[in-house]
Amino acid sequence: MPAIASADAARVNRRRGSAADGVTFWHTLYLGTSRYNMAPGTPDPAPDALFPMAFLVEQDPGSTANAHYHTQDQFQLVVAGKAMMGTHEVGPVSVHYSGAHTAYGPIKASPDEGVWYFTLRNGFDPGARFMSMPENRVALRTITGRRHREAVAGPLSGETTVVLGPEADGMGAWHYRLAPGEAITGVDPAGGRGQYWIVIGGGMRHGDETLPPKSCVFVYPEDAPFTAIAGPDGLEVVAMQFPTKPQH
Repeated sequence: MPAIASADAARVNRRRGSAADGVTFWHTLYLGTSRYNMAPGTPDPAPDALFPMAFLVEQDPGSTANAHYHTQDQFQLVVAGKAMMGTHEVGPVSVHYSGAHTAYGPIKASPDEGVWYFTLRNGFDPGARFMSMPENRVALRTITGRRHREAVAGPLSGETTVVLGPEADGMGAWHYRLAPGEAITGVDPAGGRGQYWIVIGGGMRHGDETLPPKSCVFVYPEDAPFTAIAGPDGLEVVAMQFPTKPQH
């Protein structure tokens, strides 16, 4: 069954945070857990387990998150503000994918707006490995079979379109814009290792409620293809699917 996190329900999890490189931000947990809210002594989930992990980062204006990598595959979805992500200029709505152990960045937030982005993973990651730290660069070189894998698209137009891929292993992203009451069924999740659907505009019907913008859905590989239904104000939504095998 899909895991659903409404933006309204997630708002109570908003916390102030800072990373090891000194960048400061607001952090709102949607699904799973992260090092910013784990109780001391809590064991990490297994690195090869399917573990949805979704949160919204509001990076401070003028701040820079230095180049780094993670141990899990990851999507980032820019929903507000502007930034330079490496050599790419990103803003609403941009999709960034990085495979596990793929260094990317830095993320330089605009001085006036900052930048807001969802960080979306299908496995537990304990935190960024910054390339400024020699031990992280050494560790990266010791990983056999490592593949640098990065893709970015956007800012997106208002049209329904394929954003990334889909690639042979299932990785892909799609942008849908629906009229009030219109429905769209996504690709079969069995072709990947989990999907995220993020409401960008309008609202998405779910039972008796309408999920507002910045709401989040995770679809498991064994679930039926997900159908998004637009609320009375229409719907803009981005769907992202992970590749079938984690890149460890």
